[in-house]
Amino acid sequence: MAHWLYKSEPFKWPWEAQVAAGDKGTHWDGVRNHSAKLNLMAMKRGDQGFFYHSNEGLAIVGIVEVIREAYPDPTAEPGEPWVVVDLKAVAPLPRPVTLAEIKATPALAKMSLVTSMRLSVQPVTDAEWALIRRMGGL
Repeated sequence: MAHWLYKSEPFKWPWEAQVAAGDKGTHWDGVRNHSAKLNLMAMKRGDQGFFYHSNEGLAIVGIVEVIREAYPDPTAEPGEPWVVVDLKAVAPLPRPVTLAEIKATPALAKMSLVTSMRLSVQPVTDAEWALIRRMGGL
């Protein structure tokens, strides 16, 4: 199983909205970067990821799961190559893990969140996944 990180601006789509979507989840739309699109296309049902509040909060606040693999983005213009996956909330982190904490942790220095700040959908290694879960109280 692969792990991912999804960035969302809380004023547009906060963790609470993801939780409110329930088990039916919601599609992760609006990705307009080819690297992020390739990440979406690589996702498999059951993959889990971190839900990260960007711009405000700057913290990983929860865990989501892929419930439907990549399909055409309904918000894209006809003929555009963009895709979405459907995600559902799994659990909040008992303690949000901030970007500052991640940057201050030497074992996370190569994490995409640190090295590719602008990428909206990022891979997370197994070691990063385990360490951040522990940092967040899981």
